[in-house]
Amino acid sequence: MNKTMKAAQISKYSKQIEAQVNTISIPDIEDHEVLVKVKAAAVNPLEMLIITGSVKLIQDYTFPLTIGNELAGVIEKVGKNVREFQVGDDIYTRLPLKKIGAFAEYVAVDAAAIAPMPKNLSYAEASAVALTGLTAYQGLHEELEAKSGQSVFIAGGSGSFGQIAVPIAKAMGLKVIVSGNAQTRERTLQIGADQYLDYTKENYVDVLTNIDHVIDALGPEEFDNELQIMKRGGRLLSLRTGPNKRFAEDRGFPWWKQKLFGAVGARYDNKAKKKDIQYRFIFVRSDGTQLKEITQIVETNHIVPLLHPQTFTINDINYALELVANGRPKGKVIIQF
Repeated sequence: MNKTMKAAQISKYSKQIEAQVNTISIPDIEDHEVLVKVKAAAVNPLEMLIITGSVKLIQDYTFPLTIGNELAGVIEKVGKNVREFQVGDDIYTRLPLKKIGAFAEYVAVDAAAIAPMPKNLSYAEASAVALTGLTAYQGLHEELEAKSGQSVFIAGGSGSFGQIAVPIAKAMGLKVIVSGNAQTRERTLQIGADQYLDYTKENYVDVLTNIDHVIDALGPEEFDNELQIMKRGGRLLSLRTGPNKRFAEDRGFPWWKQKLFGAVGARYDNKAKKKDIQYRFIFVRSDGTQLKEITQIVETNHIVPLLHPQTFTINDINYALELVANGRPKGKVIIQF
């Protein structure tokens, strides 16, 4: 086997959203890891946060860093303590935060972070599911601790996040309301949403009241509006607004980081507290066990993520990053190997 591979890397944090394609050694695996031949990797907004150093307080990296957070591929080698997987298995994963590197021909990954690929998906489609799937799963189960019979509103839930969050929420017995654009209305109702608000025609603030939980995919400018429609004692989870003290505490960060994140999130915590609502922020982690449950939901509901029609190779990495950062992709942007 050829001992080198191509990988998209950055050599420092930078405001320039770009990576270099370098030839590096194929990684060795540890006893608890598998070597995966990458077939497809998805490009996410998270890439921009990592490249610019915006999340270095949550996870700081050493350089050169191979970027990329989620992928699908085939196992080439298995570490000697790995029992559950074998060579030739099709798997997908959200890579562990401390050890990313999906934009490469091969990756060494902890076996605890992978799961068998959904049988109804291609490699490209599967690579687009792990990160959003785990975000939705951890958001609903761990951050919101949502209970059957409660309501959840997904603000801006017509994109790739909503596609998988809706069926997961329905599987938990929740009433699901989504706001988004007109194009994805039918699709979102088909996968189980109870109510869909086309934001060009109606403002959710005028329509909704007494909602138990909100998942925000829009960002800080919607924060006040979202609080307005909620029940006391509810929880608001944002994918965009930024971390707070609870986030730092939950992750066992050192006191100085807790203080810092407390200061950063104070504005949102205080607003939420006035209405007796808990504000939470999520930064999704790898989890192979949860991913297996997501596989089942994907297969049962025949979920197929929307992909951007144009395909990219690793040599086009900067076009792909630019499209996700500043363009209007028509679905998940995928690097194919």
